[in-house]
Amino acid sequence: MISAISLAGVTVGTMALIIVLSVFNGFEQLIVSLFNSFNPDLVITVEKGKTFHYNDFPSDKIRSIPGVYVLTQVVEENALLKYRDKQYIATIKGVSDEFESMTGLDTMLIDGEFNLYERSHPRMVMGAGVSYYLGAGLKDMLNPITVYLPRREGKISMSVDQAFNSKTIFPSAIFSIQQDFDTKYAVVPISFARELLDYTDEVTAVELGVDTKFDVETVKSAIKKKLGEGFVVKNRFEQQELLYKIMQSEKWAIYLILTFILIIATFNVISSLTMLILDKKKDIAILHSMGATNQLIKRIFWFEGTMISIGGALLGLILGGLISLVQQEFGVIGLGSGGGTFVVDAYPVQIRISDFAIVFVTVIFLGLLAAWYPVKQISSKYLKQKL
Repeated sequence: MISAISLAGVTVGTMALIIVLSVFNGFEQLIVSLFNSFNPDLVITVEKGKTFHYNDFPSDKIRSIPGVYVLTQVVEENALLKYRDKQYIATIKGVSDEFESMTGLDTMLIDGEFNLYERSHPRMVMGAGVSYYLGAGLKDMLNPITVYLPRREGKISMSVDQAFNSKTIFPSAIFSIQQDFDTKYAVVPISFARELLDYTDEVTAVELGVDTKFDVETVKSAIKKKLGEGFVVKNRFEQQELLYKIMQSEKWAIYLILTFILIIATFNVISSLTMLILDKKKDIAILHSMGATNQLIKRIFWFEGTMISIGGALLGLILGGLISLVQQEFGVIGLGSGGGTFVVDAYPVQIRISDFAIVFVTVIFLGLLAAWYPVKQISSKYLKQKL
């Protein structure tokens, strides 16, 4: 009975580790997929300064690199948006026509259609947070959104017209990705942004789409060689480096917490072997009198503890994997009755073989350590006890 309880404790601890790590993997994959719908595969910025002239940029050389299938010019700048009596500061992202074929933003729309032009007139695709704070929708065709940006050569003045450039624009769609994007960005044609900023061919970045058949890091290295010094090339991880590091830190913090719980569960193995040794004192003496060596007797109890650890680990891995697989395929456990407010309806799960290997090694190590201690304490009086 004690051995069965010990086995159950190791099994439950192992199963919990697998399930929790798989759920964290699922959330990580979900967040990455959301961010990837807005962030490009690669982005090129200037090392010093804020803008660079696109006409001086070796765009033809970059396009000729195997794997690069689209190149988008980008101009980003913070701007004041005004709609009726409401104002909001957002980041205007001016993009060239290639942006639509590179981004997955059109799959994240909650209203409208992804159009940066309508009958040659520029249109804005804004985040849900920007729309909320402005109180602007798509049905009001009488009141456009006014965008204000400081004049490059402007002087301090009490007059808004002299200090700011302004243009009006109507929204064509509203997207919802993640709060950081939804409350920050409004996408417009690059010509619209350049007019406001008094730019000619300047860009703040060049975004690249990489064919899925090619390795992003290989393409990145080739781009660096073509560009030389003066430019910075970042992949998706580097664009959101802090976020990815935080997600990894959270995952392994949970892993450590559950490992401590598993350590407590392994104390059952220690108690099980200790009780077994006390209960089998006479049997130990019989084996010893029959010629069994001290090491052989210790190995018997060591094998008992090892069987509990390995058996619990394997059962936990199997049960945890099955539960994770069922959740991954059928979404049995939901996120709550949010009425569609969540991005997904059920807890996302992603099973990774590497997690199984890490958990198995952890459980076996803790189990063998737990079995070693009571076996080591088998004293000579148990080995030499007389019948």
